[in-house]
Amino acid sequence: MNNDIANGADPLSRSARARLAEAAVCAALRLPPARLRQGRRGVSPVAFGRQVAMYLTHVGFGLNLSQVGLAFGRDRTTVRHACALVEDRRSEPGFELALAALEAALTLRLRAFAPEAGR
Repeated sequence: MNNDIANGADPLSRSARARLAEAAVCAALRLPPARLRQGRRGVSPVAFGRQVAMYLTHVGFGLNLSQVGLAFGRDRTTVRHACALVEDRRSEPGFELALAALEAALTLRLRAFAPEAGR
């Protein structure tokens, strides 16, 4: 996905990008979005879903760690930890395939909202 769109003039706010990543992850993992936004860590599948959503928001949409942390109600060091965990799992073929599919879906959705942002 395009890493420059976080600073671009597309109409989606940073928070909206985070919610878009969150919605995609929740749909893929069959989790209610409210669970990802809860204040505490939560059960393992919820924490993992939040980590993937934070990773996609950072890597896919180009928001910095502090911006992602603000969008998810977490500290930037928590976002860094989440990104490292997700990156470590990318060596698993099944996980890599699922993550690539989520990235592609988010890119297509972003282009629908802001065609110039997906270039």
